Amino acid sequence: MTQLHLTDPLQVLHRLPDARAHIAAKSLQPVASDCGLSLVPTTTFATCEPLDLLCVPGGFGVSGAIADADTIDFVRQQAARARYVTSVCTGAFVLGVAGLLRGRRATTHWAYTDLLPLVGAVHAEARVVRDGNVFTGAGVTAGIDFALSVAAEVAGREAAERIQLSLEYDPAPPFRAGHPRLAPASVHEPVSERFAARLATFRGELEQAVAPQPT
Repeated sequence: MTQLHLTDPLQVLHRLPDARAHIAAKSLQPVASDCGLSLVPTTTFATCEPLDLLCVPGGFGVSGAIADADTIDFVRQQAARARYVTSVCTGAFVLGVAGLLRGRRATTHWAYTDLLPLVGAVHAEARVVRDGNVFTGAGVTAGIDFALSVAAEVAGREAAERIQLSLEYDPAPPFRAGHPRLAPASVHEPVSERFAARLATFRGELEQAVAPQPT
């Protein structure tokens, strides 16, 4: 996984009044991230209590998640009871394979937006997209924006603003290259090329994950 997908929203949402956060995985073994930092689950799928808010992170490990029946079953079962169902970046495809994005507006990392129709979703161009009780965040750092939006929904705008201030979330990036519509071609083209091979592979994995299973 990409650790910011989890830790960005976790840092915001655990500050909600009376919140208790759980990091759920198939086992209690540390989960590796793509930057070398491992994260330790606090509960398993089998022992996790019903959640009010479900947040699914993304990363290259999503390939394994969408093919794993236990993971998809856990997401589907928790989402059926949760007040809010959410994802960051490519975590949207875990929601999608679980059948939770059919007919809904959603977003994900800019490089993967063309794949959203494969899970029945309609891409909406925004950092944060809400459709009913489903919130999806765009790529990686959008997890903070998404979580503050959810915090405002749960506890009110002023509570969300207090969290924003306590985190000193006052973004002023040194470069205007954080999205393809802003980045110059010399930046955009090599990054897109880097994603191209990965996208072709992931498309095949996603098509297989959503294909009807033989009975």
